[in-house]
Parts: sequence; C-alpha cells; structure tokens
Amino acid sequence: MANYPTKRLRRLRYNPVVRDMIRETHLDKSDLIYPLFVVHGTNVKKEIKSMPGVYQMSIDVLVEECKEVSSLGIPSVLLFGIPEHKDERGSEAYDSNGIIQQAVRAIKSNLPNLLVVTDVCLCEYTSHGHCGVLDGEEILNDETVSLLAKEAVSHAEAGADIIAPSDMMDGRIASIRKALDYKGFSKTPIMSYAAKYASGFYGPFRDAAESTPAFGDRRSHQMDVANAEEALREVEADVEEGADIVMVKPAGAYLDIIYRVKEKFGLPTAAYQVSGEYSMIKGASKLGWIDEERVMIESVLAIKRAGADIIITYFAKDIAKYLDRTRK
Repeated sequence: MANYPTKRLRRLRYNPVVRDMIRETHLDKSDLIYPLFVVHGTNVKKEIKSMPGVYQMSIDVLVEECKEVSSLGIPSVLLFGIPEHKDERGSEAYDSNGIIQQAVRAIKSNLPNLLVVTDVCLCEYTSHGHCGVLDGEEILNDETVSLLAKEAVSHAEAGADIIAPSDMMDGRIASIRKALDYKGFSKTPIMSYAAKYASGFYGPFRDAAESTPAFGDRRSHQMDVANAEEALREVEADVEEGADIVMVKPAGAYLDIIYRVKEKFGLPTAAYQVSGEYSMIKGASKLGWIDEERVMIESVLAIKRAGADIIITYFAKDIAKYLDRTRK
C-alpha cells in the first residue's frame, strides 16, 4: 500500500467537479417528509414562537402550503392535528370528522399525488396531554392500543397514504395492522416510530402540538436515552408485528441507532430531525454563531450517511430550494 508522498488524498479534493463525482452520500428531494400542524378555523397561520418559520395552520391555509410543498418537489407531508376540544380519552383523534380526517380529505382532494402520512397518537387530543388512557397517573397500554387502532382506521378511511404510530405502546403495530386489514386497508403501509426516545429535544414540538403533559413525563413508554440494545428489541418487535417502515426519533443525537437499525434489519428506515434540532440551528443562526444553510445540510447529510432512507425535517422546503439552486 502506498504511503506519503506517493499517496496524497488531497488530490481528489482540489477540483470541485472531482469532489462531486466521488461524493459518497447524496441528498434528494425524494428523501424528505415535511411535518405540518393543522388546527380548526379559517385563514389561520400562527407562527410557533419556539420554531421560527413553522406554523399552526387551518385547513384552507394548509392546502395552500401543501401546494407549495408539492411545487418544490417534496413528495410527502406528515400531519399533526390540534383539536378544538380535548377530553380524557382523546376522542377527536378517532372522530371521522376530526381535524386530521378533514385535513387529509382536503389535501387528497386538491393534491391527490401528494403522499400524506398521519401521526397516530393521543397526546394532542387528551385533556391531560399523555399518549393514552389513564388510570390515575398510569397509562393503560391495552386500552390505549384499541383507541390507536380506531384512530389509524379513521385516518385510512379519510385517505391517508401511510399510518405512523408514535405512541410507543406495546403491541400497537399488530393491533393497527389487524384493524387496517379487517377494514380493507391491507395496502396501507405502517411507518412505525419504532425507537422513540424520551428526549429533551422535543420541547418546541410541545408548543406546536399543544401536547405538554399536565403531570409527569413520558418515560414509562418512550425509551431511555442511554439505551441502544433496547432500541433493536423495540424495532424487532415492530417488524415482527408488521411495520413496513421503521423510524428512529430523534435523529441527530441517535445516529448510531439509525446505523445499527439499518444494518440489522435492512428495512426502509426513517429518521425524524425533531423540533429541538431544528430550533437550535435556527436560534444559533439568528445570533450569528453559525451558517444556517451550511449546518442544515451538514446535519441532514449526517442522518442520510448513518443509513436513513427517509428524513422527516422542518427544513424540507429549505433543503428543496438548496438542491434546486446547487444542482442547476
């Protein structure tokens, strides 16, 4: 094997054309899913204070936003709903006329080719902000799972293309798969939040989705941030139960988990660049500490390099514009 001075690794870095030719990891618009927050009302576009450039939108505004997303070449959106009224069982989550169900119908009516993914959980819909049915302060697993299955079916009936359960209850993938198949939606894929950590990076999302728990936290069902082997067991359980796509959330602090999941299972693997990751880049950029665009691209390249096939990111529109500008 040659050594210096014969071996000069910089030879392939001098020329920008050569650098592009040998680049190992490539971003593409087809990698992206753009998360959106939908609320009741008309002509509502309310910026989320802790997430600059991200909004709660009423359905009419949401449809226009989706038209822009589609025009940029982004193939998919992920919907989160904020109901008008919350109750202990999160009943609007599985109401056929709930906010998400209305939004899905409106989007598919106007943009039938835009892939619509729906988040399936109860936390945005419950009066207590937790992800399931409570007995005192305990989240009841099996009772919650039955409601999640109802929610998933109602989303599919409205026209959702992919169902994405984010609750981390045991057995929910099997229950949702069975319910979807029974109702005639055997072709509807499930993208499971398979390794979802009890992360401090979710803070701004709580503002966006209005889902801060009234007490306690979510550590009884979301994963311990210190654990990696447990993530593989969680993913394996969801794969066995019928998940078609598996997700790691958050992304940036869990690149090792993305890599291990992809290496072990080989399934289509998604990663969610969550609100805290987005807001930290935005905040540091506003203070002039970093180059926002450069760090944005570096951060998503790292996620792709780790093994993610799909990247859910609030930067999706900015990434699409960057790709248009730099690939002409």
